[in-house]
Amino acid sequence: MEERKSDQDTARRIAESAELQLAPDGERYPVIDLKTTLSISLENRVSMRHVETTALQQGVVPCRYLRNIGTIGVDGQLKLLESTVAIVGAGGLGGTAIELLARLGAGHLIIIDDGRFADHNLNRQLMSAQDNVGERKVTVAASRVSKVNCAVEVTAFGERLTNDNASRLLRGARAVVDGLDNLSSRFAVEHACRDLGIPYVYGTIAGFCGQLMTIYPGDPGLSCIYGSCRADLEQGMESATGNPATTPALVAALQVQESVKIITGIGTPLRNRVLMVDVAHGTFDTLELTR
Repeated sequence: MEERKSDQDTARRIAESAELQLAPDGERYPVIDLKTTLSISLENRVSMRHVETTALQQGVVPCRYLRNIGTIGVDGQLKLLESTVAIVGAGGLGGTAIELLARLGAGHLIIIDDGRFADHNLNRQLMSAQDNVGERKVTVAASRVSKVNCAVEVTAFGERLTNDNASRLLRGARAVVDGLDNLSSRFAVEHACRDLGIPYVYGTIAGFCGQLMTIYPGDPGLSCIYGSCRADLEQGMESATGNPATTPALVAALQVQESVKIITGIGTPLRNRVLMVDVAHGTFDTLELTR
């Protein structure tokens, strides 16, 4: 009974507080600002995520998401906020993906990484800074998310993903984003995602080049690129070409967009196609996959 009254009070306060605002798409939406959202959360002892989902269910847009609405709509934003996305690796690709997913309003992030920040991460890893070298990546990432969007809930696993624990770590995710740097872990993620029925957004970079695709359960996937998982392919070209700042940021942004497509149903995912990016020559090519 108390919980029902709290929900009713939350919905009432949202309705009373909403004000019409003009969005970039030219439409006027009832909007609730961040300060009021925080106040309602504290008054009714409910999470920020609960307040924001309740608002969207009523057609009221939390102001932080107003500039998302023209592309994904109120329903798309609600789907994002109700979703769980797992990010495996919180480095160059993963750190940028975490930041973007938090700003977009993906409601629950599972962050998996057993590493700590080092000096050589500072050139490209968005979560790294001079004052957190030596700290655990998942701890820093969780803290960053809370500062960017306190409605986003985080489950952090400071452990290396393996074949033995992948299903446990990824369970409940709507999409899985690849922020990994080795082939064996990628195959472990793909295998677990197949078993769990979760789309897997693969991505990798090497120097000025990158590639990505979205692998649904039943799709050909990594074996079409690498064959079987072999020890001699554990590290790719990146070990020789390095990892500049721009390439992982670009590929991670595209991976997040793939996740948005999966969750909202808006757009066409890169299924059975590998997008090949070469920023040195400004080219984007697509390679069709067959079994």
